Amino acid sequence: MNKLAIVAIGFVGGIFGALSIAQFQKKEFHLDTVNGSPVNTIDYKGTSLASADFVKASQASIHSVVFIKTLTNQRMYQDPFYDFWSGMDFFGRRGPVASSGSGVILTADGYIVTNLHVVKNADQIEVIMNNNKQSYKAKVIGTDPSTDLALLKIDANNLPHVVLGNSDQVQVGEWVLAVGNPFNLTSTVTAGIVSAKGRNINIVNNQFPIESFIQTDAAINPGNSGGALVDLEGKLIGINTAIASNTGSYNGYGFAIPVNIVAKIVKDLVDYKAVQRGFTGMEVKEIDGATALRLKINNNHGVIVDYVLPEGPAEQAGIRVGDLVLKINEKDIDSKANLDEQIAYLRPGDKVKVNYIRDGKTEVTTLTLLNEQGTTAIMKKGTVSSDILGADFQPISKIEKDKLGVSSGFRISNIRQGRIASMGIQEGFVITGLNKKSYDNVDDLIKAIENARGQVSIEGIFANGGRGVFSFYMY
Repeated sequence: MNKLAIVAIGFVGGIFGALSIAQFQKKEFHLDTVNGSPVNTIDYKGTSLASADFVKASQASIHSVVFIKTLTNQRMYQDPFYDFWSGMDFFGRRGPVASSGSGVILTADGYIVTNLHVVKNADQIEVIMNNNKQSYKAKVIGTDPSTDLALLKIDANNLPHVVLGNSDQVQVGEWVLAVGNPFNLTSTVTAGIVSAKGRNINIVNNQFPIESFIQTDAAINPGNSGGALVDLEGKLIGINTAIASNTGSYNGYGFAIPVNIVAKIVKDLVDYKAVQRGFTGMEVKEIDGATALRLKINNNHGVIVDYVLPEGPAEQAGIRVGDLVLKINEKDIDSKANLDEQIAYLRPGDKVKVNYIRDGKTEVTTLTLLNEQGTTAIMKKGTVSSDILGADFQPISKIEKDKLGVSSGFRISNIRQGRIASMGIQEGFVITGLNKKSYDNVDDLIKAIENARGQVSIEGIFANGGRGVFSFYMY
């Protein structure tokens, strides 16, 4: 049997489910459910097949799912020698490339969530309503590469929007609908069941990926990315993101980001302009057969601590390599994805109760989550963009610096037309030095690269951890 490929599904058509009522109170963004309950306390009521009302669920959600069209200027030729002899710009000939995906209207005043890979590097974003009669230009409010989510905003009011469900309470075997625009077929609804929860499929290309997908067998195809996975009440329980396929089309399994994670990311992007991610200072791994035998574990409950950051939150709380983590804030942990999901709901400064086993004895401790820079403060947006270089630059976290063994570093993202693309530097590359000089301030680094002339070398670390140097001549 051929091994199935995991395919992101956002560039041919689109799916959008809408979120719930949102409003600004005391300058903070609120996502409320239909009955006014917070997202993490709303009751989920399972529905049997006999009482399944697909029509009701479709009508409750389909109008909040939108079609997203993007236009991106992409480099068509990568050979500088070809460009030189053909008399073309050294940076290469470019042409507009159109793609499409889906999105979910979260609020009546135009906040829309989709996948980052649907709108990444787009120069123009157009949102088309379910009725195909209204279209709007959209701007990106913020993104989160760790979850492959993006938040858009259009200038509109009184829009139909989805109601939030609770992904924590969704059960395997329950009926769900996928709503979106596969293959440019707008307003398409398919039905299936939840096949599994907490799936980690290694599709998010990020230093700190958060993957705990809802798996469904509802038919999802290219173009469904960013669309809605809803329950039989029409409430949003996930954002469709990927499919498992060896053909690029539906082959039995689709994956959605749980709505509870989506809601937290969206609120962070609106309130703080950046995702507030808390770090435990430890890494964990799954329990395999050998580990279970060695620790005399009769089931796969828990995860093993594989790494502890020196002087980090976990170490200060007494956690050591080899400990078996059983619960996080009284939530049972049975996989790395499950643990990552529970931490994803929290922010720097939050307290985390950890139940674990060491040497056969059950222990309980409490750690305090830190931000990327090793403090409990709320983080401000740290990404800086350069039009001349054609890329975004973001300082790496203290945790990353410690792991990589560097004093400073800046990750490159959102590469577009400009010098970075012409140099051949890849997305996710961390610049640690320019001409053997390190920089502590991102603005100083960008200015130095923009003004560099003559022989230039950029040192750094690739996304896979390998080190490299890019050398070129700047006129």
